[in-house]
Amino acid sequence: MTKFVVVMGGVISGVGKGITTASLGKIIKEYGYKTTLIKVDPYINYDAGTLRPTEHGEVWVTDDGGEIDQDLGNYERFMNQDMPKKNNMTTGQVYKSVIDRERQGGYLGATVQFIPHIPQEIVRRIKLAAEGYDVAIIEIGGTVGDSENIPFLFAAKMLEQELGQESVAYVLVTYLPIPANVQEMKTKPTQQAIKMLREEGIFPDFIVCRAEKEVDDVRKKKIAASSFVRTEHIFSAPDVASIYLVPEHLEQEEFGQKLLTRLHLTPRQKPNWTAWNDLVNKMVHPKSTISVAIVGKYISLGDYTIADSYLSIDQALKHAGAALDVGVEVTWLDAQRFEQDPSRLQELEEYDGVLVPGGFGASGIEGKIAAIHYVRTHNIPYLGICYGLQLACVEYARAVCGLRAAHTTEVDQNTPYPIIDILSTQKQVLAEHRYGGSMRLGAYPAILKKDSIVEGLYQQTGRLVEDEPKVAQYAREHSLTFSADDEVILERHRHRYEVNPAYVDQLQEKGLVFSGYYQRPDDTRLMEFIELPGHPYFVATQAHPEFKSRLGNPSPLFFGFVRACKERIR
Repeated sequence: MTKFVVVMGGVISGVGKGITTASLGKIIKEYGYKTTLIKVDPYINYDAGTLRPTEHGEVWVTDDGGEIDQDLGNYERFMNQDMPKKNNMTTGQVYKSVIDRERQGGYLGATVQFIPHIPQEIVRRIKLAAEGYDVAIIEIGGTVGDSENIPFLFAAKMLEQELGQESVAYVLVTYLPIPANVQEMKTKPTQQAIKMLREEGIFPDFIVCRAEKEVDDVRKKKIAASSFVRTEHIFSAPDVASIYLVPEHLEQEEFGQKLLTRLHLTPRQKPNWTAWNDLVNKMVHPKSTISVAIVGKYISLGDYTIADSYLSIDQALKHAGAALDVGVEVTWLDAQRFEQDPSRLQELEEYDGVLVPGGFGASGIEGKIAAIHYVRTHNIPYLGICYGLQLACVEYARAVCGLRAAHTTEVDQNTPYPIIDILSTQKQVLAEHRYGGSMRLGAYPAILKKDSIVEGLYQQTGRLVEDEPKVAQYAREHSLTFSADDEVILERHRHRYEVNPAYVDQLQEKGLVFSGYYQRPDDTRLMEFIELPGHPYFVATQAHPEFKSRLGNPSPLFFGFVRACKERIR
């Protein structure tokens, strides 16, 4: 029978529930248990696909096309396993399922009510995602005391009542502030969070205390006295140099063993942290450091820089850096700065590489194109992701092919040279305003050009071999056939616009290499990769390879980019 761990947050949002959940999953997996992680998002949006990155962080994309909260990305990175979209649920999904079932007569005429039907649907979804696993760890988004959390906390108690206390454990991740005026760590907000949790019938088994510094025994005993939680079940989680240090930090207080004991489980194997710790050490204490500029648009909100808009790109750079024993310092540049003052393009010389990530809309586009032109003509390593590929094609068409008015129809529908255009199937979608879950989403195969830079990177990093069984399964599920000589990989996508097939030959004649493509059932070839031979590194992809990057298993394109940046500093 599956055991369940419910992780909740107290005092403030963004306290670290996601990293704690991912760390606990990694720890329990190291003890030999087949483990999965589930994210609950209490917002009414059906999924994260229509949320602004500056409001809720990046949108994580799963192999099966789910658009999900960024925490699922941390789950996959820590666990080194792919997770399907059923591992995420929102209030919107829950209520829609209940209403749809009622409309179809699924409740046989009964009065449908908040209790018991909403919590029952939540439990059903939790069990579905947990099926086949020994342990399922559920993170409930938001903060204890939020009204939108109530149905999910009720569902947790319903699950406990059904399975018994020995099968469900509760973890509260809370925050202990240190006000500047008193310079003392305060436990009162945590005590209040525990009190509010008890009002929902939940008594935490473990408390993880997030703070700037280590939580001392005095504070632990104070929390224990007011919460009925044993002192040895209260853990300190101070700020650390890398999120990947968190599992080791929790294990120093034997969290894994204590959690297993609480669930009436015994270790199946002795954890081996050697390889993990070696990579983390290289990340925290690298032999050398490169500087990378990310030229984007989802950079700031008010007076603050919002790095979470490109969280997976930041992590993918760090994964590649750990593999190459080089630190990666990232600077976030708003593309509009280059539109307002083109002379500032010279600032790009200060960096060892430049990356243009994905995005939507016209804001900052000319600034991105100007940055791409500069790095291409000044031999600065470049990596383009999604929109970064599209705008690189626009820049090349303008500057090299002589198509001065070339553009993407996403920005200029009347351009005489629509280098980037929307798929015909997407035009109807937009006409009907069906924005949610309607892009080219999830994993798609790409056939790589033999002896290309891209093909070499996938070969060097072992991804060609790693993707073979996944490609075979994809082919079976989608009735596709690849020849024995085809080098095929899978990467995740999230976009509506494509390189216009009508301009591919013209761009290739002028030296741009399309080093991979996806062939649709109607035989249309959609370009997936570009590269420029002779450049230190000028590579871009229509996909989002950052979603498949892991510590110890970096994305091939990011690996090549960081390596080229490292060569530049030499």
